[in-house]
Amino acid sequence: MAKRLLVAYGLWALGGPLGLHHIYLGRDSHALLWMLTLGGFGAGWLWDFWHLPGWVATANGAGVPGDRGGTVPGLSPLRLVGQVMVGTYFGLVAALGLPWVPALLAQPLAVGLGVQLVSSVGDQTAEAPGVLAAAFLASLLFQGRVLAVLPVSVAASVAAQRHRRYKPRGTPRPRLAARLYHLGLACLAFAAPLACRGLCGAAGVLGTLLALPRAATELLLLPLRAGRLLAEILGFAGGSPVRERGTGFQPSSRSQRQQRAYEVLGLPAGSSAEDVHRSYRELVKVWHPDHNRHRAQEAERRFIELQEAYEELAGPRR
Repeated sequence: MAKRLLVAYGLWALGGPLGLHHIYLGRDSHALLWMLTLGGFGAGWLWDFWHLPGWVATANGAGVPGDRGGTVPGLSPLRLVGQVMVGTYFGLVAALGLPWVPALLAQPLAVGLGVQLVSSVGDQTAEAPGVLAAAFLASLLFQGRVLAVLPVSVAASVAAQRHRRYKPRGTPRPRLAARLYHLGLACLAFAAPLACRGLCGAAGVLGTLLALPRAATELLLLPLRAGRLLAEILGFAGGSPVRERGTGFQPSSRSQRQQRAYEVLGLPAGSSAEDVHRSYRELVKVWHPDHNRHRAQEAERRFIELQEAYEELAGPRR
C-alpha cells in the first residue's frame, strides 16, 4: 500500500515525539528510539520534518538501491553522537531503575542496547555481539561506577561504527499487529523499572506525610509532658501510672505487704531468704521486658511487681 506524504506529516504533527510517523513508514527501530527518548529529546522530532519526503519515497520503493553486497556504510558523525548520547541515557536509566541489579551487569547491558538501537535506525545496523562486548569490557575497567556510563557508551559507539553494515534487502516485514506488540514489549521493559522505583518513592513520601500529624501532636504535647514530669520530680504529683498500677502494695500494714510479696513471688508465707532469691531470679528472667516485646506493658508491670516484692522481703538490693 502506497504511503502518503500528507498522512506522514499529520502523524508527525500529532504524535511525532512518539514516533507514529515512523511506524506508518515501517521504520520500527526509529519509532522505538523516539518512544524511549520522546522524539530524540525533542530535537530529533523537529529534524524529521525535513526528511519526511525522502522517507515516504523510500517506503514506496522509489530510489531504493539494490543489493549492496559487502559494502560498508560511510561514517556518520551525527549517528556517532546519537549513539553516545542514547547509550549514556540508557545507562543512567538502568542505574536509577535497577539499583538491585549489579552495576557490572545492568550498566553495560543498558548502554549496549541503547547504542545498538541507534545503530539500527534507517537502513543500517551493527553487530550486536561486538557492541555488547565492548560495553562490558569498558565497564570492567571502570568497575561499574555510575560516572563510567559516558566512557562505556563511547567504547560501545566506537565498536558499533567499526562493525556497521547495511541491513539485508528483501526481508519480509511482519504485520502491523506483530510490530506494535514488539514495540509495546520493548517500551514496557524500559519503563517498568522506572515505574516501580517511582511507586516505591511515592509510598515513602506518603508514609512521611501520614506521620506528620502524629509528630506535630507530639510536639504540641511536649510542654505539657515536661511540666508534668517536673511536678513529679518536685513532689507535686504522683508517680508514673505504670508504677502506681503495677503492684498492689498499697496496704499500710507490713504483714499485709509481706503476704502480698510472697504471693507475687509464688512462695508460701515464711519462706527462707534462699527461696526468695531463687524465685525472684527465675521470675525476673521470665518477665524481663526484653524477652516479652509482644506484651511489653504486662511484662513491665510484672517486672516492677517482682522488684518491689523482692525489696520488701530481702531488703534494698545493691
